[in-house]
Amino acid sequence: MENGRDTFPFPYQPYDIQQQFMQALYRALDQSKVGIFESPTGTGKSLSLICGALSWLRDHEEKTIQEAAALLQEGEAALSTSAAQSSSTGSSAEPDWITDFVQKKAERDLVSKLKEEDLKRKKREERLEMIRNNAQLKYALKRKSHEDEEAFKLLQLSKEDQAEAPEDQEDEEHIVAEYESDDDSKGRSRLLGREDEEEDELVEEHVTKIYYCSRTHSQLAQFVHEVQKSPFSKDISLVTLGSRQNLCINEEVRRLGSIQRINDRCMDMQKNKHEKQRPEDGAKRKRGPAKSVCPFNKASALQQMRDEVLGTVYDIEQLIKVGKDIHSCPYYATRLAIPPAKLVVLPYQMVLHEATRRAAGVQLKGQVVIIDEAHNLSDTLSCIHSSELNGSQLCRAYSQLSQYADRYKSRLKAKNLMYIKQILFAIERLVRVLGGKVGQNPQSQNTQAGTEMHTINNFLFKAEIDNINWFKLQRYFEKSMISRKLSGFVEKYAGSGVTLHTQNTLNKENRRTEGLLNYLKTLKSNQNSASVPQPDLQESAEAEKVLSASPMMQIEGFFMALTNSNTDGRVLVHRQGTLSESSIKFLLLNPAVHFAEVLKECRSVIIAGGTMQPVSDFKEELLLSAGVGQERIVEFACGHVIPPENILPIVMCSGPSGQELDFTFQSRDLPCMMDETGRILSNICNVVPGGVVCFFPSYEYLRRIMCHWEASGALTRLSNKKKIFQEPKKANQVEHVLSEFSRCIQRCAQESSGLTGALLFSVVGGKMSEGINFSDDLGRCVVMVGMPYPNIKSPELQEKMSYLDKHLPHSQGKSPGQALVENLCMKAVNQSIGRAIRHRGDYSSVVLCDRRYSRPATLSKLPAWIRSRTSTYATFGPAFAALRKVRKTDIKIIVITKAFDELTVLIFFLVLHGEETAAGLNDS
Repeated sequence: MENGRDTFPFPYQPYDIQQQFMQALYRALDQSKVGIFESPTGTGKSLSLICGALSWLRDHEEKTIQEAAALLQEGEAALSTSAAQSSSTGSSAEPDWITDFVQKKAERDLVSKLKEEDLKRKKREERLEMIRNNAQLKYALKRKSHEDEEAFKLLQLSKEDQAEAPEDQEDEEHIVAEYESDDDSKGRSRLLGREDEEEDELVEEHVTKIYYCSRTHSQLAQFVHEVQKSPFSKDISLVTLGSRQNLCINEEVRRLGSIQRINDRCMDMQKNKHEKQRPEDGAKRKRGPAKSVCPFNKASALQQMRDEVLGTVYDIEQLIKVGKDIHSCPYYATRLAIPPAKLVVLPYQMVLHEATRRAAGVQLKGQVVIIDEAHNLSDTLSCIHSSELNGSQLCRAYSQLSQYADRYKSRLKAKNLMYIKQILFAIERLVRVLGGKVGQNPQSQNTQAGTEMHTINNFLFKAEIDNINWFKLQRYFEKSMISRKLSGFVEKYAGSGVTLHTQNTLNKENRRTEGLLNYLKTLKSNQNSASVPQPDLQESAEAEKVLSASPMMQIEGFFMALTNSNTDGRVLVHRQGTLSESSIKFLLLNPAVHFAEVLKECRSVIIAGGTMQPVSDFKEELLLSAGVGQERIVEFACGHVIPPENILPIVMCSGPSGQELDFTFQSRDLPCMMDETGRILSNICNVVPGGVVCFFPSYEYLRRIMCHWEASGALTRLSNKKKIFQEPKKANQVEHVLSEFSRCIQRCAQESSGLTGALLFSVVGGKMSEGINFSDDLGRCVVMVGMPYPNIKSPELQEKMSYLDKHLPHSQGKSPGQALVENLCMKAVNQSIGRAIRHRGDYSSVVLCDRRYSRPATLSKLPAWIRSRTSTYATFGPAFAALRKVRKTDIKIIVITKAFDELTVLIFFLVLHGEETAAGLNDS
């Protein structure tokens, strides 16, 4: 292992760059490095990660077994040697026997430990082998689970005749349990929130594993499919983690819709199950309706599904199907499978957020973490640990919690009431900071517009909440689960279709919740009257869910953010017209403080992506600032597998009429600049077949330039050559636009119509600039209009720049704040132009329309495989000629090689280009 590996198991002959990638990855893992790996999309990055990392894991396990066996052999030999020496030694040296006893005890303990670990490992391997091979056992367990399910349904039906409970028993589930803030002897609750001994036996020790995380569930599913195609698919134990919303198979719970409601209902069912199985000693069981428990959360079924997950590689959709077949909960079964699993696939948040990591049972000590699609890792960390509250949420939370405390004040313990009053006081002070008052409609309260930025301490002093112990309050939120209790209370008494009490017997209790109901109705009516035109049914349903849900989880998140170090964050107070629109936002300025925990615990961390350039901010802001030494950081970047002639990146400095392309904020709105942009696109559409994707810096600039082109007739001229599509603002419409865009290009290629394809207008940083595949004819040319610099006047960005200037060193004559702005711009550019060229046979041109792209410092931030092939043109003529040449040559190569045999192709090239060009063709 010290010398790395020369060959790796692979489903086909790997490219040279894949071989280099796997070798570099293997060395980084073996030497416990922190690696930054860049491999362009279309070069097989996922397979390289899988085969390189799992090869290391397999070798590491074998090495560990060999070392343990050698240690065991040495220990047993030492024990026998010391026994022989002690028998031959006289009894006169009294201190020697004490030393000998201590030494032998240590040796015996070591030997016992090694034997125990070896036995556990063998049992794990035997069980996995049995799971994979014993199909008969699987069917028997499946049949038993169906029988258990039928018995459970009959039992539930038999309980429907029980009498209704009194109202005080009915509300028992909403009461916060007695809270002991200083009692830490009980320790943290178990991972799954269940204490029954039968299920405790399911929890195992963690083995060495690899955690692979990415941004979205679709990316995770794609990675799992690559594992299924790899040589490791038969012998790797893989588990895919997701949220309850993604994995729940209980239709009654899934119908709740929002993730908060699903979480609350699921946790209530676990609590009901625990109470049912472990009634308090000496307590009489109160007669009442049976509390709902989940039929899919039984120990035997969970164990069966855990074994099934460990024996076969499944993605989330397949997990749900297996869960339904076995009648077992995929959410809890996958968490039980984490300790013995070798590869755990999970979203970003479950690794990067400490509380979520702890709740999911993810342990990073000594493990390997691979973070894929990590180009926005710094922003992701900042976003996960930032929090924002608006005036409506604060007022709603205050009203709900006040009525909760009023309703149950006679049944809440003194310490619970004390903490609830602290929370109410803090919320009331936050509303005052925004210039409003609690107890009144936030939409009717006017505030003086303005923006303020505070350090955490200054904000606490300004709000007059500096005397609250936020760490104790945070522990209260975690242990008492007040947010969940309040959510259940609100769902019960403010949800649609819920009857509180009979009118003639419990008017007093109706009056207790009347304020909450009236307040919610007021918000709903105001929202409906203010929305013109009326929202569609789906938007109305979403608004209804928001208004009927409790915002206490968001309040809890903001309070938790206030426990950050004073220097690591800022609080932005943003007042707009009304209290409901005003907001308080916590900004995390130093993401390294949270990433440092991951880096410290893990054996190795690999940060990977298709476009990681520029990497300077990763190193400075996330790694060096987190205490990682320069010697521990390794970088790897590879080229693309496509031939050099399959991509033509062009920096265009002027347009067809000679107008210099300068899309700075001061000049981009000039009519001459907009007209020149239209002429450039018109010329490109004349010579580029198929799809052209054009990116603009912002939605607002796209709107303005479209209006200008419509008035000048440029839009009509463009639409005569290609059908025009525009990126939608709603996420649920993206798939429809993309499918129509694709169908239009296919029709134009098959039919002899006047159109040559389609033109798609998109926005940098929008819904189509990341994760969208414009391969082959969908993206024969990508045009970047201007440079998408972030808004320099944004208070958040200004504060971030100021923070970096104070804490990071200057580099190459630029302040860290200036470097941040340039890096944000070029990261967005690299992501957008990376939508094209998705496989080895693909080809495309990239046109960067702005003279500023020609600056050496800017060109250096492009990916190396694009930068090395980029040509800069001061005038339009040569740039356009290059585009025409690429189109002419590529079409002949691509189309003819598909239509004729090799000899015909060679003859065709001799006719067109002569012997010299034909001789230069490679075998492919």
